[in-house]
Formats: sequence, C-alpha cells, structure tokens
Amino acid sequence: MNLHVDRYEYSGKGGSGAPLLLIHGWAMHGGMWAGVARQLARNFSVMAVDLPGHGYSVNNERNKGQGASVKEQNLACPLNLEPSTFTLDAIVDELSAQFDDPLAICGWSLGGQIALRWALRHPGQVTSLATVGSTPSFVRRTGWVHALSAEILEEFANDLQHHYALTLKRFLALQVRGGEQEREWLTVLRDALFSRGEPDLLALQGGLNILLNCDLRCELQGIRQPALVLAGERDSLIPLRAAQYMASKIPNGKLVTINGAAHAPFLSHPGQFVEHMVAFLGDNGHG
Repeated sequence: MNLHVDRYEYSGKGGSGAPLLLIHGWAMHGGMWAGVARQLARNFSVMAVDLPGHGYSVNNERNKGQGASVKEQNLACPLNLEPSTFTLDAIVDELSAQFDDPLAICGWSLGGQIALRWALRHPGQVTSLATVGSTPSFVRRTGWVHALSAEILEEFANDLQHHYALTLKRFLALQVRGGEQEREWLTVLRDALFSRGEPDLLALQGGLNILLNCDLRCELQGIRQPALVLAGERDSLIPLRAAQYMASKIPNGKLVTINGAAHAPFLSHPGQFVEHMVAFLGDNGHG
C-alpha cells in the first residue's frame, strides 16, 4: 500500500508556488480539502494527503470525477497496517520521509496535532504551520478543562467494534453541531465519509488512541515556526478557549476565529478560510 497525495493545479498553471500540505482529521481523507485546495492553488503548490489507513492510502480504486485539476500520486512508501504504524510519531516520521523540500503544513483536528508534532520533531522541514479546529489536548486532564471528557472518546472506541458506520456518522454530527446550516453540512460530511472507501479499523483505533493520549501543552513553547490557529466560533468539539490557549503559548502564534463556524470552517466558510491562509502564508514568505 502506498501513501496517496492529491496535487492541485489552478487552470493548469498551479504548482509554481511554495509547497503547502493539507492534513485531514480522524476518519476522513484528503478529498475533504478539495474546495479550498483548488482556491489555494492560485498561490501555492497545494497537496492533500490521505493518512495511513485512510482514503486511497488503503483503497486502490480512484475517484474518476475529481476533474483534471487534480493530479494523483502514490508515494513509494509501503505501509504495514500494524499498531505501531498509528502512533503520532510514527505518522509524523512517515510523512516527513516523503517530502524532500521544506513546506508549510495545515492540519485539521487530529491533523492539527500531527502538524504541531511535525513542527517539533522535524523543525527544519516545516516553514510554517496552521491548525484548524485543533488543540494540544482533545480530552480533559488535570488543569485542562477546555476539552472533551475521555469517556466520550472511549465510548467511540468501544462502539467502533460493533457499529462501525453508525459510530463514524455520530462523530460527524458532533463536528457540525452548533454551526450555521448544521443539517446541510452534516449531509456534506456524510456523503464524503466513504467516498474513497472505508478507513481501516486499526487506523481508526490508532487515531482515537492519539486523541486520548496526546498532550502537547508543555511542548507548544518549543514551536518556533509562525503558526496560524484557526478556530470556529461555534466548535462543539474544540472549545474556543483551547485555541486561544494554543495561540498564546506558541511564540509566533496567531489566533483567527471564524464566526458562525463549527469544527470544519474550511468547509462551511471557505472564502474566509482561504483569505486567512493566503494572508498568513504571504506574510511569512510563502506568497
């Protein structure tokens, strides 16, 4: 199995800007970024990866309806679906090994934690980073209340064994809760969920383990790259206070709140998302 990456072009003239890699969240795939990726390709060489065990990185069939503006690439890195594959550091190292040149990275939700850890673990490779709907710790811990209870994620982990599809759809409902046009965006997410096939169960379990155990609060001050923390004002999974905390602890961190957005502002408010990304990356030498 190979790691799948979509490369986006704008009117056949993309790929000439600074490289930007987009990393999806738990149980999803790189195709979630398609709308904003095509817009960002006006300015950057945009790539969207399917993480190990997700999307085309576990399924061989290709979506023929993506359009000519997307080039597919299967990076030559055989991936063994073993539990050790799905630790945070293993995923970061696997991704890092695929890209020779420094690049900007943007991660959504679980992808945000991957981006943060990548910036810490391989600082010379990451020029700048953005997180979307992410946090240094997804669950509540001593001194940290801006998060879910661990029991919620543990329940999801248990339910995956018995009600796979239903459990994933319940998680999608949490992502749109409280946002503008909640029902419409829930339909969009549900339609996209299995559009590249079903994610591997072991990968899903590994991702939940990362969400349960990862706590990067004490490491945020070690991130030296410019960092944009994008947060949805109505995100019910990641409280706004978590994003505020993260932006304040990263030395070169900047918080942007998108009003009316829930957990996936790049889907619900794509124009604002692209505007903030272009401004941030341009200010930091990526224009």
